[in-house]
Amino acid sequence: MTSTVSTPRITAWQARVVDVIRETADAHTLVLEPADGCSDGFSYRPGQFLTVRIPSERPGGAARCYSLCSSPQQDEQLKITIKRTRDGYGSNWICDNVEEGHVLEVLKPAGTFVPDSLDSDFLLFAGGSGVTPVMSILKSALTSGTGLVTMVYANRDEQNVIFKDELIALTKSYPGRLNVIHWLESVQGIPEVASLTALAGPYAEREAFICGPGPFMDCIEKVLTEVGVPGERIHIERFSSLVTDPFAPIEIVVDENAADNKVVEVQINGESSTLVWPAENKLLDVLLNAGIDAPFSCREGSCSACTCIVVEGAVTLDRNEVLEKEDLEEGYILACQARPVSDRLKITYDE
Repeated sequence: MTSTVSTPRITAWQARVVDVIRETADAHTLVLEPADGCSDGFSYRPGQFLTVRIPSERPGGAARCYSLCSSPQQDEQLKITIKRTRDGYGSNWICDNVEEGHVLEVLKPAGTFVPDSLDSDFLLFAGGSGVTPVMSILKSALTSGTGLVTMVYANRDEQNVIFKDELIALTKSYPGRLNVIHWLESVQGIPEVASLTALAGPYAEREAFICGPGPFMDCIEKVLTEVGVPGERIHIERFSSLVTDPFAPIEIVVDENAADNKVVEVQINGESSTLVWPAENKLLDVLLNAGIDAPFSCREGSCSACTCIVVEGAVTLDRNEVLEKEDLEEGYILACQARPVSDRLKITYDE
């Protein structure tokens, strides 16, 4: 068989904006519903995000990832909240242009910033617009879980508190289970390790989730480490602006008789497939080319949506911005960046 060039199909969905909620002067919540009548692609878990295509004449296009602030446990419509940032191409375009009735092109919800169990006791830290995935986890835990939830929410001032009224209502609805602690820079100053350590200490036995600006997350991670929270119970959501367009097709070379071909067995959604893996291609592209609906979002090694586990064999990663050393040692890889080393491999998405 001679070499052939194949273009994997990228599955995207159309989402119609049914409402725009002005949370603050700079933050808009978009309420979404499937525009094509197919809701299968819109199932999600608390803490996941949507990748949205941004209309652009830029080479390579433009896309941005926005966390879902809605809760699948409450059976509410999908919601993403976008906060305008200075020189933010995606956030400014959405805040300036998107209105009710607008149709957006999105990838299906993805991400690993998700609790293993909603029955845990939670310690949630949110900074600014980083509250969006934290809000999804908070509402889901209160609705379907049995544990206690404490959220520390940092903002510049009271006028920048997104979901202020909703948080007040939730606190009244779940007395004794929900405790929201507001940290305002205008009152308490910039969050620092010393000032937050005493606050976090009583909750060191809980599952901790952190999202916000980089310095804020670094500070909270240090705080939790100092009060004795084990690393496996500290969950951090890190985003970076996408450089390329994850919606764009990527051509891959397929030659089933090539001498350096590898073989991979992939388990996903309870089904197993055995595929030829041409050594020069990345795992995600091979799976998409075979018609396997593997999860992904950024395709740049920076979001963890395509994370899977190597059960047998070894790979190399072209780029990795999210997996820690411990993750790699446990076999976790990024399918969008993985190239094969071993002749035969076994990969699973189901653990």
